[in-house]
Amino acid sequence: MIGDFLVLLLFVFVLAIFVGFEVITKVPPTLHTPLMSGANAISGITIVGSLACMQMGNSFFASTFGFLAVVMATVNVVGGFMVTDRMLKMFGSKAKR
Repeated sequence: MIGDFLVLLLFVFVLAIFVGFEVITKVPPTLHTPLMSGANAISGITIVGSLACMQMGNSFFASTFGFLAVVMATVNVVGGFMVTDRMLKMFGSKAKR
């Protein structure tokens, strides 16, 4: 029973990788920055949800995974904003650089 569930989860994970790769490779460079900003907003929602999980966690296990989720989502948001800022500077005038 548990093995079947793990196989299903693995199948969904691998399928998400392939679909994500296909979607990302089809995005033109001019749309990359707005999509990155949207992804940062979604990661911000992830931070709020993981903070709620961490606060409501009744066990050490739940609190630990909530903390790890906060750390990973924060790294994702900060890295995303750094990449977005770098891309926006590429499109700016040379005098501002």
